[in-house]
Amino acid sequence: MAVPQNQPPGTPRARIPGPQQPPPPYPRIPAGLWKRCLGIGLALWALTAVVTYATADVTPLPTLILLGGFLAPVSFVLWAYERHGRDLGTSAVLGCFLAGGALGVLGASVTEYQLTRPSPWTYVGTGLAEEAVKLGALMFLLRRHTRIRGPRAGLVLGATLGFGFAALESAGHAFDAAVSLRGVGLRTLLETEIPRGVLTPFGHGLWTAVTGAALLARRRADGRFRLTARLAGACLGASLLHALWDSTHGIALWLVARLTRAGLDGTRFAPGRLPRSTGGQDHLFTLLSVGGLFLVALVGLAWAHSLAHRDAAWRNTP
Repeated sequence: MAVPQNQPPGTPRARIPGPQQPPPPYPRIPAGLWKRCLGIGLALWALTAVVTYATADVTPLPTLILLGGFLAPVSFVLWAYERHGRDLGTSAVLGCFLAGGALGVLGASVTEYQLTRPSPWTYVGTGLAEEAVKLGALMFLLRRHTRIRGPRAGLVLGATLGFGFAALESAGHAFDAAVSLRGVGLRTLLETEIPRGVLTPFGHGLWTAVTGAALLARRRADGRFRLTARLAGACLGASLLHALWDSTHGIALWLVARLTRAGLDGTRFAPGRLPRSTGGQDHLFTLLSVGGLFLVALVGLAWAHSLAHRDAAWRNTP
């Protein structure tokens, strides 16, 4: 570039900015962030448990409860956002996880206040209440996001809201298990958090993903929701899966009593009373209860997979 005649030698040359690249339409996050979150979170959770046990100090207890309750749900939400939901926006994802989860827990607590006795109708009522409340929270949070529609968006945001619900619910159960009249029980806390963390992908996130897909699949162009028979059927089906999941313990005990005819009196299965299995029936009870959870999870996974497979956008996401 030649120096102008009226500009003395050595004068700094003006920089002409080149063409700027347009900002990405969605926030970029590094690939595999959910793996690092899961690995680092597990290490921190284990370290917190060891420190709490070694020092017998209750100060790390909230950290242990929150890490145990939120680790698996947050990791799965990051995976869903990274693979299938970047174009949905972080505000919708965070809103569904935090606000939706909190609204779901509060609404479920209010609606389930009278459902205190374990019985088949109690489990069905609990499933219907929680799934209806989560669906209502999803509709409330997405009412202003009129551009968000389609089964893929419903699967991602429904699962996100369900995982937020599961995180807060797990933290509440862990706190209830740890704190009792006899003091803080670390072993009880860990026995509550570990199974719930492992089973998180097959519970609330999966059921709300199904109802979310049904909700947004038929959403109008102006953003209004359609209350269709398919949506009602999805909500009812998710509620039944929820009820079966919660009642697996009681169903397994009832089957043990029917199959063995020893040690367990079938007449004791009255509402509000669940008997315990005897030592000789423990293996059968474990097989039936774990097998029941596996079957319910398999049905839910197959249902969600069929919804994702029918949506071409699921395979062509950013």
